Amino acid sequence: MKYFSEITDFYKQNKPSELLEQFGSPLYVYNEDILRQRARQIKSLVDMPNFEVSYSIKANSNLHILKILKEEGLYADAMSDGEIFILEKAGYEKDDIFFVCNNVSAEEMRYAVDRGIMVSVDSLSQLDLYGRNFPKSKVSVRLNPGIGAGHHQKVVTGGKTTKFGINLEKIEDIFDISRKYNLKITGINQHIGSLFMSSTEYLRGVNELLQTALFFKDLEFIDFGGGFGIPYKKQEGQQPLELVQFGQDLKYILSQWQSENKRDIIFRCEPGRFVVAESSILLGKVYAKKNNYNKIFIGTDLGFSVLIRPAMYGSHHDIEVYRKNKLVKNKPFESVNITGNICESGDILVEERELPVINEEDIIGVMDAGAYGYSMSSNYNNRMRPAEVLIKSNGSVQLIRKRDTFEDLIKGF
Repeated sequence: MKYFSEITDFYKQNKPSELLEQFGSPLYVYNEDILRQRARQIKSLVDMPNFEVSYSIKANSNLHILKILKEEGLYADAMSDGEIFILEKAGYEKDDIFFVCNNVSAEEMRYAVDRGIMVSVDSLSQLDLYGRNFPKSKVSVRLNPGIGAGHHQKVVTGGKTTKFGINLEKIEDIFDISRKYNLKITGINQHIGSLFMSSTEYLRGVNELLQTALFFKDLEFIDFGGGFGIPYKKQEGQQPLELVQFGQDLKYILSQWQSENKRDIIFRCEPGRFVVAESSILLGKVYAKKNNYNKIFIGTDLGFSVLIRPAMYGSHHDIEVYRKNKLVKNKPFESVNITGNICESGDILVEERELPVINEEDIIGVMDAGAYGYSMSSNYNNRMRPAEVLIKSNGSVQLIRKRDTFEDLIKGF
């Protein structure tokens, strides 16, 4: 399994130092070809005419990336009115968007309803709120089948300890509320969690949701969620999720259910990370190196305002070191902690990892940074959010989001 940097001959075609000189450091660098490859790979997961793939844009909502994914035929999931807004700007139509909201106001629901976009509600109280404001309409409900999966507790979105979805024992309450407001439940959906590398739990969740679907007589679609993982630990030999067998198993389950129940229905999944993660490298500079109490700290501009996943989830990203635009991979190695420039003790990108010796002025490449990188970035410590650039299929480099300026910090005051 190779990185974007290896696949594209990154160091020769697009020199890291030249990119940082032109666009500033840190910098998110995306590759159009890999983005399209992943979109096509997931779109062909299940060979059925009624199987659809919706990209969960919370993973990365850059306007240019969304336009590419729309060209590749992916639909989209939105979690907020802002995400609906950006999807419309990218050219998505009402039938392309599924609004999977969580604890929102009636006004935010109305933003979707007024546009003819299907809304999923995630609790009985939200269903009641929806019914009071939009009686005699269609709606989807998010269910929690009691099955969860993910690399960290904070990204497990199914099971008995999560805030998401309606427990299956509450189905009669769903029907009571829908009758009260003359609602038609035309969709059910779930999401068990993020970054699973085995299909076992996902398929178990599919089976559970399909059995639950039999209670709903007006269904037009069933959405099984996303969470498809990518191998973040390629340097340790981690293998990718086995999609071919996964797709065959999923097709068999869906075909059997459809044949047995004679239901004309759309099946969906909603990957986010899988589509975008491997299409990006995050570049940053080394500005300091010190040894504190026998711990080596590499000081960079890659603070958690730029990439929060390691600080928030303890997440792993493989690291490459570039010196004079060449990959440093030979011994000696040393155990280091790579830190950012944020005034927080938790601002750590890498802890006690064996890496080639790193010096001041080296460039750090954070692998597989395309998902939940820029989308979760911030101006904490009044740091500038980085620029984003796209290496296009023809080899040219396109700026797809400008780096923040000081003036951006005072907008709205």
